[in-house]
Amino acid sequence: MFWPIDADGGITNLAIFLTWVFLVFYHHYRASAIGPGFVPLKWKPRNPKDCDKLQFCLTCQGYKAPRSHHCRKCNRCVMKMDHHCPWINVCCGHMNHASFTYFLFFAPVGCIHAFYILAMSLYYGFNIRWYIQFGDGTEPRVIFSLYTLIGSMFAIGLAFGIIISVGILLIVQTKAIWRNRTGIEDWIEQKSTYRDRDDDFVYPYDLGVRRNISQVLFTSNGWPKSNGFYWDVKEGCTQFDLTIEQKLQKADKKARSLEYVGIKNYSGSFFPITHGPCVCCCFPWSDEPRVPIAPGDRISVTRWRKRWLYGDKIFSQSKMVFHQCVVGDNSVPRERGWFPKHCVASVAENNGSGDGKCKKN
Repeated sequence: MFWPIDADGGITNLAIFLTWVFLVFYHHYRASAIGPGFVPLKWKPRNPKDCDKLQFCLTCQGYKAPRSHHCRKCNRCVMKMDHHCPWINVCCGHMNHASFTYFLFFAPVGCIHAFYILAMSLYYGFNIRWYIQFGDGTEPRVIFSLYTLIGSMFAIGLAFGIIISVGILLIVQTKAIWRNRTGIEDWIEQKSTYRDRDDDFVYPYDLGVRRNISQVLFTSNGWPKSNGFYWDVKEGCTQFDLTIEQKLQKADKKARSLEYVGIKNYSGSFFPITHGPCVCCCFPWSDEPRVPIAPGDRISVTRWRKRWLYGDKIFSQSKMVFHQCVVGDNSVPRERGWFPKHCVASVAENNGSGDGKCKKN
């Protein structure tokens, strides 16, 4: 009604709007269908000496290529993993980072267009004086019924919500591209400043804004640079600087870990009502898994909250052998996640004078 097809520019307006719609669906499909790029199972670097510089993935039974991380939802090691996105039902990573960013760009652009058309329709639909004072009787009239008014208001709310929410995500991804740094890598770089070290950590993949953008967007063949295994690095840096730093950080975290033993049953529920309202309501705000606990289970804890702990189960040799027989390979079982603090007791360190007994939290 506000800008009908037979009015001046009506066809152009419709064509532009449908272009936004097409581009949104096209890049959403590409981001989902192409995927982030997965490291092959049981992958090893060409040079055997490089294995010591890389992390080993127990699930994929292979080494993690530089900048790759294991996604527990995809159950694979992802090249240059940024995050797992439920919108595309796969990770945002090396191969689909450009398509995902374009999707985040065209969605709010199309919604800005829609928001303008709907807002102006409401204005002219309620402002009848405009037609009387400035109109000549040939202008399109906007007339609302109850249902079209409710539908227009609802659509305006959706458009505004997408402009804000998706726009914020677009800013985050744009920042990641011009810094050539994913969210995970940004976290690793931040932790490097707090680690005891003799020298400063230099992030190896920041090549300058122009080169950083050219690594992902506006490439000559439409595909990102790098094959997902070897990357352009800053002068004086190596392919493995970031991986080595992450290995050192994990070694520090492991050195700070404490061993606990289970004293109460916990099913692994996200909202364990039977463990009391304080535990149920003060759960960790994270989609990380919860690990079930039984009396006698031993856990290596690396993170602490007021009422929750995070750690890895320590499997006995017999359980490891049983798991390998069932699975049929030499993989190591691994269970880790959050669990209520009152379900375990800390194991006293035996420093030569301790008795090795458990102390309840």
